[in-house]
Amino acid sequence: MASRLAVLLPACAAFVVRAAVAASIEAQVQDAAGKPVADAVVYATPASGPQEARTAKAVDVAQADREFVPYVSVIQTGTSVAFPNRDPMQHHVYSFSPAKSFEIKLYTGRSPGEVRFDKPGVVTLGCNIHDWMIAYILVVSTPYFARTDEQGRAQLRDLPAGAYELRAWHPGQRKAAAPSAVVLEAQAHQPAAYVIDVAPRKPRYKPPLDRLKY
Repeated sequence: MASRLAVLLPACAAFVVRAAVAASIEAQVQDAAGKPVADAVVYATPASGPQEARTAKAVDVAQADREFVPYVSVIQTGTSVAFPNRDPMQHHVYSFSPAKSFEIKLYTGRSPGEVRFDKPGVVTLGCNIHDWMIAYILVVSTPYFARTDEQGRAQLRDLPAGAYELRAWHPGQRKAAAPSAVVLEAQAHQPAAYVIDVAPRKPRYKPPLDRLKY
């Protein structure tokens, strides 16, 4: 027991120190009319370059009510994603994106396997049975990221003090927002504001269930 405590105590102390000096970024994303933008991604890349992944956690992009949920996901390079099908019908998940091309053929229930995303970039998901289904995964080379809520707010937590490049992205953007440089001090709560020219998300026709063969 004593030897186990000798190992655990330094690790706990290091965690407490990191938590005490960690900074955060409070971001607000709006469109050109001043309305909040949901499903935007805000991410901070350390000036020192790509960072190792934090402790891995399960990431799901599900199919529910014949839609991908969530519509936008953000993950770090090296993360694996499962695609559980929660609908009573089969789905077929695919991507032709340069950042990750893959295909999961027709299935229901649990994802037949996980897909590892090992390159940064935008990955567009589709289902070749239900062509209105579309979603996006942004893969970034940093563990410091967040997705905006319905009020256009996102909070990046537990950033070490230092210099970062801060970016905002949305799948409907007409033009990429310019990155900004920020230097965070220990325990700082840094505000950040972005205006993104976003094209409205157009509803796509989804046939009633009784008109579907699959």
